[in-house]
Parts: sequence; C-alpha cells; structure tokens
Amino acid sequence: MKAVDILLLIVSCLLITIIVLQKSREDASSAFSGEKSDLFANKKERGFEVWLTRITAILSVLFFVLAIWASFFVDRL
Repeated sequence: MKAVDILLLIVSCLLITIIVLQKSREDASSAFSGEKSDLFANKKERGFEVWLTRITAILSVLFFVLAIWASFFVDRL
C-alpha cells in the first residue's frame, strides 16, 4: 500500500464521519409523503454547522484530487 492509498483511506473515513455528523434539513415523514417542507428554506447556517459544511467541501475536493492522483499509480498491464 502506497502513501497515496493511505491518505485516500484516511480522507474517505473522515468524509464519511463528517457527513454523518451533519444535521438533516428534512425529516423522514416528508420523504415518504412526497411533500416538500419550506420551514428551513431560508435559515442560515451558524456556528458549528458552517464549519461542518466547510470541512465537508474541503474533504470532498481533497478526496477527488487524491482519487485521480492515485489512479495514476495503479500498475497497468
């Protein structure tokens, strides 16, 4: 396993953890009924939610860059 693979594994685990920590903006009942709730449509993120959103964006970009970079290190036939 190369260093790129280990970094990709670490970033993917962090990304999964950060996504699970985020609060859902929709409740489960609207998913099954098909109706769209506009209750939180204009609510701005504050504090911890802003940091989670920023960290998620950074980790997702880093994940794609590492995935593309790791694809060049694959042994080709």
